[in-house]
Parts: sequence; structure tokens; C-alpha cells
Amino acid sequence: MRQSTFPTLLAGFVAVLVGYASSAAIIWQAAAAAGATREQIAGWMTALGIAMGISTLALSIRYRAPVLTAWSTPGAALLATSLPGSTLNEAIGVFIFSSALIVACGVTGLFARLMKLIPHSLAAAMLAGILLRFGLEAFAALPSHGLLCGAMLLAWLCAKAFAPRYAIVAALLAGLVICLATGQFQRVEASLAPALPGFTLPHFTLQSLLGIGLPFFLVTMASQNAPGIATLKASGYPVPVSPLMTFTGLTGLIMAPFGVFSICIAAITAAICQSPDAHPDSAKRWLASSAAGVFYLLAGVFGGAIAALMNALPLAGIQMLAGLALLGTLSGSLHQALSHETERDAAIVTFLITASGMNLAGISAAFWGLLGGGACYAILAAARKKRAG
Repeated sequence: MRQSTFPTLLAGFVAVLVGYASSAAIIWQAAAAAGATREQIAGWMTALGIAMGISTLALSIRYRAPVLTAWSTPGAALLATSLPGSTLNEAIGVFIFSSALIVACGVTGLFARLMKLIPHSLAAAMLAGILLRFGLEAFAALPSHGLLCGAMLLAWLCAKAFAPRYAIVAALLAGLVICLATGQFQRVEASLAPALPGFTLPHFTLQSLLGIGLPFFLVTMASQNAPGIATLKASGYPVPVSPLMTFTGLTGLIMAPFGVFSICIAAITAAICQSPDAHPDSAKRWLASSAAGVFYLLAGVFGGAIAALMNALPLAGIQMLAGLALLGTLSGSLHQALSHETERDAAIVTFLITASGMNLAGISAAFWGLLGGGACYAILAAARKKRAG
């Protein structure tokens, strides 16, 4: 028993560490895009840690399965590109709207049917268009910050070759070392005292709900919840889907005014707790996700310190970290979007419109990309059917 305890705890710790190291920078960008202050961002990180910790513990103990929750990293990327120009109150309204839709999907059992309405290739293309900016920004910073970004890129590449699970952690550590050595690490006051989340009154507008909230909901469901459920099933844990959607949606709905933009079923980090390395007995791997829940709570308590770290890093370092963290998702999305020849034209239209960043009638490019690609998909599918007939 003693021999299996440490790997189980380590799996939970690594899952949380990788999750935070992979996307805390993106969360920081999303919160800043909404106009949140440094103190408010710290409160968001606290609320997110607490929400993920409670939901992970509750679901893991309830189903005796390694159910790990997480924020939606692709959703945060969408928020970072779509929220500029919106108020913080409107951002909270978007969070509430999206969580309410997730609850509705769970209560009515419409999750699977709703996902079938949108071709997977178009959803992947929209996600790739959203993430493209992060990849471009990461490498655009290389000429002006060659040492910092180059060291992070090299550390990521070496770890990717020999220890892929820790590639982003290696990039983060390399960036911290270079910043400390060259004096680029800005001194900020980082208190270890908990940063209390603040309540923000939501404001709902049709433009923000349609232009940001709906694409955010679709990205969250298609790129976070769907893979999370698939990962659970592939690992041999057939946990009922609707209760998971309802519980995570309600958690997000209740905590949204405190900066919790989403609570989803984790996929990549959950796989760490679902592997044989976490525990040789598959029936006991829920202990690893439960440990992750405890580490989430600890991360929430020190949310102020995590936010301070993001403020201390140079912008180029944050952009490189975010870009590297999203490379796998970006390449995977492009592959899925373009893998079906008959859907390729519609998918590339979706990708280009979304990546353009166009804003029409106050509605973000993600919505128009999905709409334009959907129109192409319907017209071309009808034409093929007519020719075949």
C-alpha cells in the first residue's frame, strides 16, 4: 500500500501542475482582456481553484472514478480574443449564459444530439482559427526577445522529445531562469495570503451573448467536455454523461460572478490520473483524481501568488508559454478540420473567417466563421447530393 501511495499523490500533483503551467497564462490574458485588475485576476484564480477542487473531489468520490475537472483552455483563448471592448460585467454575463446552457444540456440529455448538429470539422476549424493568433504571437516575439523565447522553445523541444508530459513545465522553468538571470523578471508583491474572490454583477447584452457566449459554449462543449467524456470512456470508466454536465454546469453557474468562466471535464490532465502509473488497480485510480482535487484547493488558496507570477513574467514570455501550450491543440484541430476531403472547403472558410478577427455588427469572428462555414457546408452537401441523385 505504501508503494502505491506516492505515485498516486504524484499523479494528482502532476495533473494540476501541468494544467496550471499549460494555461494559467491564457487565463491571465482572458481576465486582462475583460478589464480585470491584478487583484481581481488573483480572485479569479482563487475561485477557479476552489471550484475545480470541490467538483473534482465530489465527482471522484461519488462515482469512484478518476473524474478530473478543469477550466476550458480553448474557451479561455476565445475569451482572450473576443472580450476586448466588453465590460467586466458583460464578461460575467457571458460566463453565466454559457454555464446555463451546459446545465440545460445535462438536464435535458441534449449534449450528444447538440454536438451532432455541428459538423466536427467546422468546430475544429473554428477552434484552430481562434488559436492561430496565440501561435503567431509566440514566434513573433523571437526577434526582440531571442534569449528568453529561444530558451523556452529549446526547453520545450527537449522535454517534448524525452518527457512530453513535462514539456510546458520545462518551458516555464526555462523562462523563469532566463528572467532571473537577465533581470527581466519584474518584482511584484506576491502575498501568500488567500486572494478573496470578489462578486461582479453580471450584465447581459444580445451582442455579447450571441457573439461571445454562444461560440464560447460551443468551444467548451466540443473541445473540452466531449474529449473529457471520451477519455473517461476510453480508459474504461463509463460514468453517466448527463449528471457530469449538470454538476459541472451548476458549479460554473454558481461561481461565475466570482470569475469562474467554466468548469469542464478534463481530458489531457485527467489522462494522467487514469493511467496505470497513477495506480496499478484501475478501481483505485479515483484516489489520484481526489488527490488532484486537494491540490486544486491548495492552488486556489495561493491564487494570488499564481496571478503575481503571471504579472512578473514579461509579456513575450507569457505569449511564448501560451503559444507552446496550445500548439498540440492547434495542430490537432487543423488535422481534424481538413482530414475529410468533402468538408475541407467549408472548414477552411470557417478557419479563415475566424482567424481574420473580423467584427461585424459587434459580433466576434468565431460566430461568423461558424456561420459562413456552415452555409458553405450546407450548399456543397446539397450540391453533391443532387449530383449523386
